[in-house]
Amino acid sequence: MPQILVFGDSIAYGAWDKEGGWVERLKVFTNRKAISSGLEFYCAVYNLAIDGDYTRTLLKRLESETKQRADVGQETIFVFAIGKNDAISNKKSVFWTPLEKFRKNLKRMAMIAKKYSPRVIFIGFTPVDERKTNPVSWDNNVFYKNESQQKYNKAIKSVCKENKIGFIEIFKEFIKTDYKKLLEDGLHPNSKGHKIIFETVKKFLIENKII
Repeated sequence: MPQILVFGDSIAYGAWDKEGGWVERLKVFTNRKAISSGLEFYCAVYNLAIDGDYTRTLLKRLESETKQRADVGQETIFVFAIGKNDAISNKKSVFWTPLEKFRKNLKRMAMIAKKYSPRVIFIGFTPVDERKTNPVSWDNNVFYKNESQQKYNKAIKSVCKENKIGFIEIFKEFIKTDYKKLLEDGLHPNSKGHKIIFETVKKFLIENKII
């Protein structure tokens, strides 16, 4: 029985989707596929995302959470949707996680995951509406800027290429359209935005014969 472990932040957690978020949508899809196949197909999807998480805090719990779920002989697929909060800057343009440290954290995450499975995937960022995130309404010392988001997104893509692991591009999928209409608060996707992420992730997983 394959299982998908999704580690991430508030977007992976599901904010602000009426349907529970793109991970929940993936879980519903795999459950429906299991039922329609008479349980010949089955894939467990675990949402292990935490609101506000970033690479350093995820590293603290990654192995312990994995050990609770990764059984011998069970295929495990790791999906990481993390890093958006690492790219936060303050008024002085100091980032929560410096770019080089961010790259090291990503490599460490990949190394830990590969101890349990060769199937490791990272998901790229969504863009932000800087009219609402520069700074955010709930903290005038927290800035999400698209320039920074793209820079950190490229770092993820680069690490994935270096380590021969999967990368799912999301940023480009959003900017194909009027992406600001896909964001609930300028930062988190709304239901339409989550649907696009889900469809993009689902397509990748199907094409790579995971689900």
